[in-house]
Amino acid sequence: MTILDQLRGGLVVSCQPVDDGPMDRPDIVAAMAMAAVAGGAAGLRIEGVENLRAVRPCVDVPIIGILKRDLADSPVRITPYAEDARALVAAGADIVAYDATPRVRPEPAAAILAAIRDSGALAMADCATPDDGKRAHADGAAILGTTLSGYTDETAGKGDGVDLALIAVFRELGGFVMAEGRVNDPARAASAISAGADAVTVGTALTRLEHVTGWFRDAVVAAAKGR
Repeated sequence: MTILDQLRGGLVVSCQPVDDGPMDRPDIVAAMAMAAVAGGAAGLRIEGVENLRAVRPCVDVPIIGILKRDLADSPVRITPYAEDARALVAAGADIVAYDATPRVRPEPAAAILAAIRDSGALAMADCATPDDGKRAHADGAAILGTTLSGYTDETAGKGDGVDLALIAVFRELGGFVMAEGRVNDPARAASAISAGADAVTVGTALTRLEHVTGWFRDAVVAAAKGR
């Protein structure tokens, strides 16, 4: 069974705690990853080389690796350098995700994709628009993700839910489609599969306790004020 076969029709859990929060430690990320797999996750998305090194020995499901950087001269955060991609593969990533948008960046997206493939991993293109997916698919990305829809200037205001229209466009391209971004409840995850996604990635709703606590707190406080 190929890596994509293992992911098809399944849930990928993005184990990314809030930056610098109390859960932002490799051992806790590894525990999150094991709990996700115990709950039925078909794959994981892990940020950072140290976190990936902690997780890899603990699970046998496919891992999508990313490395986030905050750059002074570019809005691109997800795996902006070819050296980042190679380091993630060396740490155990089966798949490496990279920002596939045409925004100003330190290295061309095509060069990062090539580094991923040359390292023996599959490439996942984190996209915002149909054109992003078309370019990445033509360049050889194995997975097209809706990850950045709504998070670029061009796509701002896409709404609260997963971008079902973008899933449909990517489905027509013929590649493996990953729904990601604002999949905050099971109904949205199911709707993404119905729209044509091969798999769904969920992060915040499962692994960012601070954010989910805030959702419930806001609902409780609002209800209390309305009594």
